[in-house]
Amino acid sequence: MLDAAPKTETSDAMAGETLLEVNNIEVIYNHVILVLKGVSLKVPKGGIIALLGGNGAGKTTTLKAISNLLHSERGEVTKGTITYRGRHIAELTPNDLVKSGVIQVMEGRHCFEHLTVEENLMTGAYTRRDGSAAVARDLEMVYEYFPRLKERRKSQAGYTSGGEQQMTAIGRALMSRPETILLDEPSMGLAPQLVEQIFDIVRRLNEEQGVTFLLAEQNTNVALRFAHYGYILESGRVVMDGPAKELRENPDVKEFYLGMSDEGRKSFRDVRSYRRRKRWLS
Repeated sequence: MLDAAPKTETSDAMAGETLLEVNNIEVIYNHVILVLKGVSLKVPKGGIIALLGGNGAGKTTTLKAISNLLHSERGEVTKGTITYRGRHIAELTPNDLVKSGVIQVMEGRHCFEHLTVEENLMTGAYTRRDGSAAVARDLEMVYEYFPRLKERRKSQAGYTSGGEQQMTAIGRALMSRPETILLDEPSMGLAPQLVEQIFDIVRRLNEEQGVTFLLAEQNTNVALRFAHYGYILESGRVVMDGPAKELRENPDVKEFYLGMSDEGRKSFRDVRSYRRRKRWLS
């Protein structure tokens, strides 16, 4: 059933080694627009961490700050630090980060439209130096998790469905053998059944392959069912965080993000933003 929450070992996942730590960062675009304001979070090894919030809350900017993709958009981290395995990563290029085990799957299912699905997947192995046999094994592993991609492997990526393109983007990231995947809005534009399928594969990759995930997601309901821990962003600030199970049961989260309250279902639009911020930041 779609409503059943999968088993998540929150305490075990959060008790492990901290891989990624974001400490009190601020991000400014075009030297004047303050987008993130003192954001802090931790991602433990083996965890699935959800970064939640509405459109414009700062989720994508946080991921791009981590993966050092801000400069292409005239953005920069002006305060705070970001470390991966204790190493400051501010001066690393995105390519260096991939070699260190961190890769971002961008919002919008970015694929090379003129290449086939399999050619897209193989571009993910570009930085590897462990031989063609190892790459071939990992390609088969990707096809085991995404059997639909094996069926469409000779199809031009630009002519595949949105769900298949999202699978291709995740599969391409896996081909780099990442330790941590930054996954941006995996549910965007997908039918509910496909969303469940994508998140179930994320869970399996976490449990079976040990891949750590930091995922930014507007679909709070599904994200909190699969994540171990969550951070809620509002207007560039973290306004609440906690184990996913506790956030699912929190009255404010249920009312403002899951569309439910003690009086029954309620539209997110029925409650103004300042009321949420006043309650959470007081």
